Amino acid sequence: MNMEQTFRWYGPKDPVSLEFVRQTGATGVVSSLHHIPYGEVWTVEEIKKHQKLIEDAGLTWSVVESLPVHEDIKTASGRYLEYIENYKISLRNLGECGIHVITYNFMPVLDWIRTDLRYKLPDGSEALYFNQAQFAAFEVFILQRKGAEKDYTPEKLAEAKAFYDSMDEEARQRFTSGLIDNFPGFKGVTLEDVRAMLKKYEHLTRENLEANLKYFLSEVCPVAEEAGCIMVIHPDDPPYSILGLPRIFSDINDVKKLLAMVDSPANGICFCSGSFSGRLDNNIVEMFKACADRVGFVHLRSTQHDNNGNFFEANHLEGVVDMYELVKAIIEEQIRRKKAGRKDWRLPFRPDHGHTMLDDLAKPPCPNPGYTAIGRLKGLAEIRGLEFGILKSMGLK
Repeated sequence: MNMEQTFRWYGPKDPVSLEFVRQTGATGVVSSLHHIPYGEVWTVEEIKKHQKLIEDAGLTWSVVESLPVHEDIKTASGRYLEYIENYKISLRNLGECGIHVITYNFMPVLDWIRTDLRYKLPDGSEALYFNQAQFAAFEVFILQRKGAEKDYTPEKLAEAKAFYDSMDEEARQRFTSGLIDNFPGFKGVTLEDVRAMLKKYEHLTRENLEANLKYFLSEVCPVAEEAGCIMVIHPDDPPYSILGLPRIFSDINDVKKLLAMVDSPANGICFCSGSFSGRLDNNIVEMFKACADRVGFVHLRSTQHDNNGNFFEANHLEGVVDMYELVKAIIEEQIRRKKAGRKDWRLPFRPDHGHTMLDDLAKPPCPNPGYTAIGRLKGLAEIRGLEFGILKSMGLK
């Protein structure tokens, strides 16, 4: 009853090679065609070319992460109808190639956000870190987003100003790049690009964004279902409003709304325990149980918080997520699915956002922050050991 063990791979330029991925014990790869611009069709030829690289290394392309949703679709503007049609073609092509779990997100403008990509922990390893005052410094003094100062208390603004003043121009550029220019397939983003994207959202309310997601899903889910695929949405990270924009997949109410938008087995969830744990009012285990039937992919990680709303990526078995109870709930869901005769009973999971540690500390900064080899290997080993113990205690080993 083991979960399917996977490792994220960013393609041929990833410093963590497929040979190394196989040595971790993972059997599957989570990957994407990052060289194809957002909105364009993934052809069968390009999918199979990438798939062959993975299979030649003795692995399986288990999950697509991600098939990106173009900003025009999120705002229902510009060429959004064309991009939705392209998305449908890509889904059909992935299904034809035997790849059935498709991850996407609906976060406006920026994907996941961290203010420090090399936050030093007491043991000398490094983690990803989100600091509210540091992000306020970016919004108010660097991006100069109109009205941003209204989102922060005077105390937080004073802290933000002190942080901003502590940096010279070179440090500010590094800080800015770390925030806005980290997303594969979306490199070279500038402050002007961010300002232009924000302008498209000027009059977009939360209700508008939800309506746009519903329209997108109503169009693509029937195609995904036909192709034997499941669309799994990744939670917002952090799971609350950023840049003055609504985020609509952050808590249990958002989960319930999402599943009610389109009643289809192809409308599913990528359950990222780390992203959801960015809010302390989210009960991670109860959230999983509430949507377990529609989970198609799992990211297992945790976060550690301070008293000021800041958090960093914890070791996989530490932090605020009760990983024992979560993995146990996943195993119980797999048992339920298998008894029900579901072909998709085995859930793929991957360790997520590992620490930079040991020899990786001496290497050049990883081009994919959070995705060094050794930290994720440690996370995978911890989860595998936890899973083995739970299975043994249930008489399943």
